[in-house]
Amino acid sequence: MNKLINDNLYETRKNLVKEIDLLSNAQFNSKPDMNMWSIAQVCHHLVLVEEASIKAVAWGLKENDRTQKERKNVHSILLDRTKKIKAPKIVEPDVKSFEVPQIIDLLSDSRKKLIDFLSTIEDKVILEEKSVKHPALGELPLDQWIEQIYLHEQRHIEQIKEIKLLLDVKQ
Repeated sequence: MNKLINDNLYETRKNLVKEIDLLSNAQFNSKPDMNMWSIAQVCHHLVLVEEASIKAVAWGLKENDRTQKERKNVHSILLDRTKKIKAPKIVEPDVKSFEVPQIIDLLSDSRKKLIDFLSTIEDKVILEEKSVKHPALGELPLDQWIEQIYLHEQRHIEQIKEIKLLLDVKQ
């Protein structure tokens, strides 16, 4: 993967862990209201999205279609939190409680799987040539699937900051 994407994956994950690592388990699992996710659920959702993205890219690599698909402005779409995006069932978080170290381990495992998977792709150009339908963004080139992982995470870091404010979490 190119250095910029690697750096963004690394920096975003570092920022996410910094937001959650000092939370108590009660803060981590509290919901500001019944229609919102807890910070733990947001983080579990991020793990599920990363794992689902690996599967989508792997599936896309096996497809024979190499018709160049239109590139999307994934930055503006994902980072605009005024537009709600409903999570597909497959990436909805568990309702059970989580402990902070448990989620940090899950995040670490999913990131390791991603990096390991990406390291198996010899010709990275193929990621620009093939695409797979994304549930929120439509037909998306595979390299943008990878890019959306850290952008989606940045979107949810902002959500976590809002939840912490609503819960009056002191840092």
